[in-house]
Amino acid sequence: MKKILVCEDEATIRDFIVINLTRAGYDVVEAENGDMALSKYDEHNGDLDVAILDVMMPGEKDGFAVCKELRARNGGIGIIMLTARTQEMDKVTGLMLGADDYVTKPFSPSELVARVDALYRRVSLAKANIESNFKEEIKSGDFVLNLRNRALMKNGKVIDLTQVEFQIMEYFFSNPGMALDRTNILNHVWGVAYVGEEKIVDVNIRRLRMKVEDEPSNPKYIVTVWGLGYKWDA
Repeated sequence: MKKILVCEDEATIRDFIVINLTRAGYDVVEAENGDMALSKYDEHNGDLDVAILDVMMPGEKDGFAVCKELRARNGGIGIIMLTARTQEMDKVTGLMLGADDYVTKPFSPSELVARVDALYRRVSLAKANIESNFKEEIKSGDFVLNLRNRALMKNGKVIDLTQVEFQIMEYFFSNPGMALDRTNILNHVWGVAYVGEEKIVDVNIRRLRMKVEDEPSNPKYIVTVWGLGYKWDA
């Protein structure tokens, strides 16, 4: 069963999400605040594929705090943040803390389910590769991308990546030195049916630079191609 955690303090919104995800075939675990979300995660021994987290929640742990803790516990879980339309910085902050995507309120059932389905497919693919004997690696300079365990190594040191970050790096490694525009990256990683904003690419690139670059403010591996997008140069 496809298991998903939904953490939303407003009961009407939470019920709306649960109903639609249940209809789409998901086994939904509900939480009304951050502490309960983490408790539910522990109760299920981390056996959850995707988490939907509202940013603004009562208590000591808001959506950002829960996102950060879940990402630290499980690099493979898919995380979607729920943000208000006016909270522009919340979108960026959530992505920088390890979220894979965000959905802006108000949202339609079809949009939410489509985002969850796309993220679930990425998580499932990663699990399938880990559990198989798939051992292929791609080497590029000081870096090695392991396609079996979805890991990146730099000079033998493991760099933890989210599912989205891994897919971006896989795209870069498969096209070394080639300028890739934002639209191509968006379509390759999020899918051509993605209905979000293109700037999600830039935020993930910023996050990747913080992980792979010696000087993130002066990148030499993930290079900006002005007016187009980015290229990998290792």
